[in-house]
Amino acid sequence: MGQGRREPRRVQMYDAELGDAVARAQDGDEAAFAVAYRLVQPGLLGYLRGLVGDEAEDVASEAWLEISRDLGRFKGDGAGFRGWTATIARNRALDLLRRRRTRPQGTALEQDVLDLPGPHSTPDQALETLSTEYALGLIAGLPRDQAEAVLLRVVVGLDAPAAARVLGKRPGAVRTAAHRGLKRLARQLGEPT
Repeated sequence: MGQGRREPRRVQMYDAELGDAVARAQDGDEAAFAVAYRLVQPGLLGYLRGLVGDEAEDVASEAWLEISRDLGRFKGDGAGFRGWTATIARNRALDLLRRRRTRPQGTALEQDVLDLPGPHSTPDQALETLSTEYALGLIAGLPRDQAEAVLLRVVVGLDAPAAARVLGKRPGAVRTAAHRGLKRLARQLGEPT
């Protein structure tokens, strides 16, 4: 499962770039907004696919309209921006689910929405895609609270306090749900827990 997961150091590196891009975008730099979008969209879309399945792109579009409209009101750094965008996206997803009067669907997430753009060798990318799709299919089978905690922590890259703000829960509850979800996944993969 580790192949599809962004490492904390890598997320922190992107957070510095993201924070700079957001600050420039707030000053009207359209190219900087494009950079922020490129850094956030893959994880955000992966998270939304876990909540609403095939309608994730439509929900993401609605979320980005709200994000761009309210960007001037955002205060914080790159990590805070990822959490803020995840909250907006989650609210749009829940609106859709209320309209459909159904529960979130568990779906396999596609690797191409999880990785930030970058150079990949075709064989390595194919292997990573297969293993990540398999792992994300397993995540979709978790109880909803565990799946959402794992998606926010692993796919979006939020820490427990930020994920807790998105979910409206305590950080300890998110840590517990993510831990239980990851432990269940490890058992399913036959790894010692």
